[in-house]
Amino acid sequence: MRFSFFLLGAALAWGQTTAPQAAPAVQTMPAPSMVAPDAVVLSVGEDKITKTQFDMILSTLPPQQQANVQTPKGRRDIAEKLAEILTLAQEAKARKLDQTPKVQTQIVLSTDQLLANTMYRDLAENTKPDDAAMHAYYDAHKTEWEEVKARHILIRFQGSKMPLAEGKKDLTEAEALAKVTELRAKIVAGADFAAVAKESSDDTGSGANGGDLGAFARGAMVPEFDKEAFLLPAGQVSQPVKSPFGYHLIKVEAHSTKPFEDVKAAILKRMPDDMAKKALSDLKVKRPAVYNDAYFGK
Repeated sequence: MRFSFFLLGAALAWGQTTAPQAAPAVQTMPAPSMVAPDAVVLSVGEDKITKTQFDMILSTLPPQQQANVQTPKGRRDIAEKLAEILTLAQEAKARKLDQTPKVQTQIVLSTDQLLANTMYRDLAENTKPDDAAMHAYYDAHKTEWEEVKARHILIRFQGSKMPLAEGKKDLTEAEALAKVTELRAKIVAGADFAAVAKESSDDTGSGANGGDLGAFARGAMVPEFDKEAFLLPAGQVSQPVKSPFGYHLIKVEAHSTKPFEDVKAAILKRMPDDMAKKALSDLKVKRPAVYNDAYFGK
């Protein structure tokens, strides 16, 4: 029994399967579980595919397409694509197209690419980081776990993303900058930041709470706001910060870093790919590539 196993992705590249139709109330063919594992379910010329081999091919489908093969119609659609590929492949071999240098090169490259992808997944899935490695990752990426607790006052201007509240004047950008500068001077002179926010902020959501934004991580705010908030020392009031929403005054109340235990799950999720990249780097040292400078240049 001759059979060259290949990923089903090759079949799907030939043509996408259509969505399966609803199965009839009475099945006219046996369920897959009733077919013997070594039974031939598809044959094209000398190529014969058993149920076990076909099930293995189906298992390579992406999760979103697995539902398509749960009915006889869905399985037949895939089988027909495979039959087309086997038919053309057999004819190509009969015409000795597989013996041309170009196709031979492509076959070798396709095989190596499949092996490389499989090896990389294996490195990512089976390299388990120990506690020391996870702590080292945590320390190396500590800025990603930083949070700030802050308040802000927003003064919008014409064209900004913050809607104009009913009854308020639609300030020009210059007028908004002048107003926020005046509010900052008032706060620096001793006015309570929260009280000023309640009275003057155009961010009605946080303004009602004295401008309180709670604690947030990097990237949670627009870039201009985010950059200033993480640079600003606790207790200080920023200079006016312009964003698409208007001009902000920011007061950081505290800087903190999430403890290791709080981000351990996120680290475990991130590390496999990082560890696979590290393993690949080690393999490249073990098997260094040598390039011909006369051809590639230095």
